[in-house]
Amino acid sequence: MTALLECRDVSVHYGDVVAVSGFDLEIDRGETVALLGPSGSGKSTIMYAIAGFTPVAQGRISIAGVEVSNPKATAAPETRPVGLVFQNYALWPHMTALENVAYPLRRAGHTRQDSLRGAADLLRKVGIGELEDRKPAELSGGQQQRVGLARALARSAEIYLFDEPTAHLDSPVRAAVEEEIRRRRSELGSAAVYATHDHSEALASADRVALLRQGTVIQVGTPTEIYERPVDTWAARLTGPVAALTGQTVRSGAGKVEVALGDSTVVAEAGSPEQAGSVVMLVRPEWVTPGGPIRGIVDQVAFRGPHTDYDIETPHGRLVARAPGSPTLSKGESTGWSIERGWVPIG
Repeated sequence: MTALLECRDVSVHYGDVVAVSGFDLEIDRGETVALLGPSGSGKSTIMYAIAGFTPVAQGRISIAGVEVSNPKATAAPETRPVGLVFQNYALWPHMTALENVAYPLRRAGHTRQDSLRGAADLLRKVGIGELEDRKPAELSGGQQQRVGLARALARSAEIYLFDEPTAHLDSPVRAAVEEEIRRRRSELGSAAVYATHDHSEALASADRVALLRQGTVIQVGTPTEIYERPVDTWAARLTGPVAALTGQTVRSGAGKVEVALGDSTVVAEAGSPEQAGSVVMLVRPEWVTPGGPIRGIVDQVAFRGPHTDYDIETPHGRLVARAPGSPTLSKGESTGWSIERGWVPIG
């Protein structure tokens, strides 16, 4: 089966600056993929290339089996079956919120009355139905963002592109918007691509996550794979708190490695069949439990409500631990910890 979206060896240049290099990705119908990376990693550039606003210097992009971008030709954005939410919203200033959202419905051939009715329903679903008569200049940034989301959802697109779609939304509205996105994708069999720097959003909303560093994809996998088996320490830190502890290999094989941390050992999963010598073992906070042979001094205590995070200085590196409930340890306290699991990436 042909993928709905295919990006093959795509590179994008801005003058002498290479913004994206060798980007490869396939997305199937009904799938959601998150592009996760820091500012300047190429997320928005990729989105704009898929939408047709930015030409490619190398490679090709195909949507539903039709090639829409290559170095010699770029299909116009309006001819692509794509709904895009711009990071800067890009609303028509002379139109009301209702008219902005109704516009793609009119373009799709709906009557004016049906278009306005559908637009009003979408504005209610994103929580600003009462603001339908206001123009963009009369709306806050978060309200403008919701209008942009509603306008993108108004189009019956093959692919929805969301550039930081919920960055300025509070939690209840964010949940409602994400649910509406899921519902419409399910109805239409569409795919969705999120560009975000928020690892929590990427892991929660996507079927797969693509990690970007300086315009290049360094890892693609399910949220579980990306979180539990990152390709390197940089990728691990992009997806949440992590400790990088230095230890010595005791034995390895069959995807496992026994790592010595002083007098204690931890059996970790490994990215390569064989490991030897000094290794860096990655440990997530929830893989650490209080009490055990690894001694450390508590350096920071952060109460998060459901749990408490501790930063602990150990001879092997700075350990991050998470325990349920309110703090039971204080800064400067010396105590022992156990590491239940770890991950040793390739290299």
